[in-house]
Amino acid sequence: MIKLFIKIIISFLLLLGLLFAYIFVDFHEENPPNVPKITVVNDITQLNPIEVSRVVQPSSIEDIVEAIKSGSGPISIGGGRFSQGGQSAYPDSLHFDMRTFNKVLSVDVSNKQVTLQSGITWRDLQEVIDVENLSVKIMQTYANFTVGGSLSVNVHGRYIGEGPIIKSVDSIKLVKANGDVLKASRTENSDLFYGAIGGYGGIAIIAEVTLNLVDNVKVKRQTKKMILNEYKAYFAKNIRNDKSVVFHNAVIYPPYFTDVRSVSWLKTDEALTVEQRLIAKNKEYTWQPKVAAFVADSNFGKWMRQFIMEPLLYSFDAVQWRNYEASYDINELEPLDRTSQTYALREYFIPIQNFDSFAIKMTDIFKKHKANIINVSIRHALPEHDSLLAWARTEVFAFVVYYRQETNEEAKQQVKLWSQKIIEAVIEENGTYYLPYQLHATTPQFMKAYPRANEYFELKQQVDPDYRFRNKLWQQHYEPYIEMHDDLINE
Repeated sequence: MIKLFIKIIISFLLLLGLLFAYIFVDFHEENPPNVPKITVVNDITQLNPIEVSRVVQPSSIEDIVEAIKSGSGPISIGGGRFSQGGQSAYPDSLHFDMRTFNKVLSVDVSNKQVTLQSGITWRDLQEVIDVENLSVKIMQTYANFTVGGSLSVNVHGRYIGEGPIIKSVDSIKLVKANGDVLKASRTENSDLFYGAIGGYGGIAIIAEVTLNLVDNVKVKRQTKKMILNEYKAYFAKNIRNDKSVVFHNAVIYPPYFTDVRSVSWLKTDEALTVEQRLIAKNKEYTWQPKVAAFVADSNFGKWMRQFIMEPLLYSFDAVQWRNYEASYDINELEPLDRTSQTYALREYFIPIQNFDSFAIKMTDIFKKHKANIINVSIRHALPEHDSLLAWARTEVFAFVVYYRQETNEEAKQQVKLWSQKIIEAVIEENGTYYLPYQLHATTPQFMKAYPRANEYFELKQQVDPDYRFRNKLWQQHYEPYIEMHDDLINE
């Protein structure tokens, strides 16, 4: 018995040693960086290089207007370039790189509002508002994105009692395709407000934004494990109506997709375990990308994550500031190289009553097609149905899928196949798929998932009659609409 126990201990230590070597020893040769041409716009996946004709980096609205009026050809708009299917660029276009358009214009502490230029990152905005003990009301998990890019795709996050970011926007200032500048809100130019937010750069350039803020508070982590078919009831009973919950998500563990870990952050007055108010910028992340690679490489890595790594991570209390939890850096996941394989996202929005039936369909497709899923994160959003391309027309659960794929053509086609299969399952469940990712959906699927798309296209024809604002998303879905209505378009 003692010998068996010793063997078990030795085996466990060997496993930990293997993991340590994998994480801290670099087995890969670091390729010399390829320096792209300044006119090539790509996204984080590195799967969609697009050569534009000219790149403009504005610092004022006047710069934007002048560049628009200087020509008559296609225009594309990019921010942090985290969309993953060419939504930020179009071939031979005048490309606005908005990252230099990044000033905070005013902070109204008493009314808890901030006005800013849209190219600022959430992390840089947090630097400014944290000193006033204010916090962003709604944003995505990672803070590297630009505010304008987040509005353009109508992001959401882990915030309970919220939904799409449009719910936190007071007003926006837009630059139209003819160079006109105007303000839009729920009561002023509301058609443009609901078209531009979540409009993927097809209506106008979102130049300035006024956001509603909330107080920064301390939050404490709370976790619970369960099986998948227990989660919906658990959420309804313990999370949905609890006003103390600020952040919440749940993880479905691959490769079997039967177990879930709920992770919530609740308001608290307890002492901080993390004193920093924000995660430091420009940190070097060494072991985190290697852990992601280790998990992606095998089912053993996925087992280690579920039963060893995360139980250790969640075995101690964590109390920190809301702003700290909202300031994650996407670079903690970034691999050394994306030449032969890359990481990408998918997201599906499902009416809450259809959670269980969709989860079964989704996991069956993953298993059948041997998709290398690293993580499925569950989020929640309350309805928002005024935006023309609304993805939360009812109360929904979001299934955020993080996966790894090879970059060769065969692998791309495999991913396209399982992606279209899941979109079919989404439509069967009266849900919606998210648009900022690889453009695998067919146009009929797009039209079914976004039933107000024709209203969006009609608005676009009104405000952009020469079809200047373009990207690969609208090349795929709007250009067929133009062909059917070519009598309305002056080619």
